[in-house]
Amino acid sequence: MGKVPSSRLKVNSLKIKYKMMYRKLLFLLILLSFFTATFAQKLDAEAFHTHRHSLKNSFLKFQNERKGRVVFLGGSITHNPGWRDSVCAYLQQRFPETEFDFINAGIPSMGSTPGAFRFTRDVLAHGPVDLLFEEAAVNDDTNRRTPDEITRGMEGIVRHAIRANPSCDLIIMHFVDPGKMEDYRSGKVPEVIQLHEAVAKHYNISTINLAKEVTERIDTGEFDWEHDFKNLHPSPFGQNIYFQSIKTFLENEFSKNYTGEKITEVEIPHPIDPDCYDNGILAEPNPPKHIKGWEMVENWKPADGKSTRANYVNVPMLEGSYPGETIKFHFRGNAVGIAVAAGPDAGIIEYSIDNEPWKKQDLFTQWSEGLHLPWYYSLGTGLKARRHTMQIRLSGEKNDKSTGNFCRIRYFYFNRK
Repeated sequence: MGKVPSSRLKVNSLKIKYKMMYRKLLFLLILLSFFTATFAQKLDAEAFHTHRHSLKNSFLKFQNERKGRVVFLGGSITHNPGWRDSVCAYLQQRFPETEFDFINAGIPSMGSTPGAFRFTRDVLAHGPVDLLFEEAAVNDDTNRRTPDEITRGMEGIVRHAIRANPSCDLIIMHFVDPGKMEDYRSGKVPEVIQLHEAVAKHYNISTINLAKEVTERIDTGEFDWEHDFKNLHPSPFGQNIYFQSIKTFLENEFSKNYTGEKITEVEIPHPIDPDCYDNGILAEPNPPKHIKGWEMVENWKPADGKSTRANYVNVPMLEGSYPGETIKFHFRGNAVGIAVAAGPDAGIIEYSIDNEPWKKQDLFTQWSEGLHLPWYYSLGTGLKARRHTMQIRLSGEKNDKSTGNFCRIRYFYFNRK
């Protein structure tokens, strides 16, 4: 057997050497990855919590009376399973002898304006609230609510809750979306969070800024948006990030020494905006007679196979399908609007309040093509606190993306004054 050429020996030796180097490098990368994952969570959730009024009242209610009503009010991030379920489980574990009534009042697409007007139906109908978790920062922004609407809506929710139960504890949460991340990275506080914080400060309510927390945790390399958090509707991983922060907040509050303390009531300060929606109410349409161009459908459901949302299917709906006579809604208050099913065939209405010049409102939204979307259109705000009449008629026009010219009214809403 002949000798192996020295050149081949050198090549084999180099291969072995590089293979060993590659294995060492791979081992170091794995080790680095392990230490990064293990020690990455350097940020303290408490840095994103603003403690104002304590949770003393709800703690004493849960601990001493062994019963309590906890309400979660918000949009789809509250409605969907995840952080909310974990908070419920934590509270039940923290107060094992307490009989809780957990109310999920989250409805996808709903922000603070709808929250203020549906508060009586979706929250107070269950009875007084002991602890209220409120979120609207994502939908108030993405739904393009004006600053006035945002303040009036959030303030309306707060005043509703405190008026119904002056010992109610509240927590306002700011959830994350790409726009808020961009603002924080540009050194700006998102406008909607500024507005919500102003209401929270005025009413001495604690807040949890999960938008800022998630942004900073991503920027320090704890996880990323695309693969871990996924979306403004968080993955299970992202839901747990929310829960862990909320849990830390609750533990800090519930660990305080409340020995000898009693449940106390708070006084409601003067509103930031006198036109806030603190007496908002929903009214189902009930026309006294048949109106040409309009039909009261007692059990409405989509005929096009498109989806809808709870409380917007198999329910009474006032449906307008072509230009005809006007419908009238009489109310007493300083704000009025309509809650509609804004679907693929949503049209354009014309409306007038107290015989003022007619205005137009396109009912088709950027999400209407695939869904009969519950949507709240405020048609008159900042009105004088007296009796008014609103008239609505269908226009012959429609959005270019709409397939029809329908107006489907689930509720009229107004702010009683």
